[in-house]
Amino acid sequence: MGKISNEAKRRYFDKVKQYKQAAEAILQREKNILQTIENEPAGSDYKRITLADERLNLASYFLLLNRISVALLGVKNDAFLNDARKSCYQSIIYLEEVVTPYVDAAFADYSEQLEKIAEFEEEKRFALARKLGFTIQSVEDDFGDNTKWRWSFVELEARFATIAKNLINMRTLLAGLDPRVEGYETRVAHLELVKRLLQRAADRYREKYELSTLRMDDFKLGIAYLQALRRLHLVLGEAGQGDVIKKKIDVWKTKMDTDERKAGEAR
Repeated sequence: MGKISNEAKRRYFDKVKQYKQAAEAILQREKNILQTIENEPAGSDYKRITLADERLNLASYFLLLNRISVALLGVKNDAFLNDARKSCYQSIIYLEEVVTPYVDAAFADYSEQLEKIAEFEEEKRFALARKLGFTIQSVEDDFGDNTKWRWSFVELEARFATIAKNLINMRTLLAGLDPRVEGYETRVAHLELVKRLLQRAADRYREKYELSTLRMDDFKLGIAYLQALRRLHLVLGEAGQGDVIKKKIDVWKTKMDTDERKAGEAR
């Protein structure tokens, strides 16, 4: 890469100033809201949802700052990309505090948490889930295929899948799966998104195990996401699809047990 001219640097710093200020303003608002949560716990779950959304806005600014660097200087800015990645993680952490990080759990285990955000409409839940997914994918795309963070994105995507699932109120869902009920299209779209995400999380953890870590923890997490998908199918009365996932779980468990035994014999 050639030397970056002083003129290019000047144009770059002029361009990024306003976006850096916008990012700093979001961080200051976050600090103020966190202080409010500490002083006034009532309604804290709604405030955390706001913080999660703001963190995605912050990530978009960091992505924009990186793209300006690429356009004006010809180089990626790893610091901005890492800040965007960290903001996605923080968004997920805020949402996990609201709807729990439970992967394969009965709805009764976390239903009390969802009752606290009953006024957070289904359309807004689905919109937030899509925004989170879009932002994570944008961060991955801007890092590129050869990033050192390749396998860490498996965890980020999987935690996103869990959040998307746990945002759904299973107690009211089935009654709303009637085409005549308002919001039907949103519910179906949210469900289809969750099914795809749970399957992808399982496959990605299996891929991480096979191609990178060979750690049983990764294989077990892959199976846990398959079990969560099967549980969802059964709740929806989709017994046939649940049986298909059950067969896949059995195959994966057999493979895992075989690999674990071979690893023990090799020690």
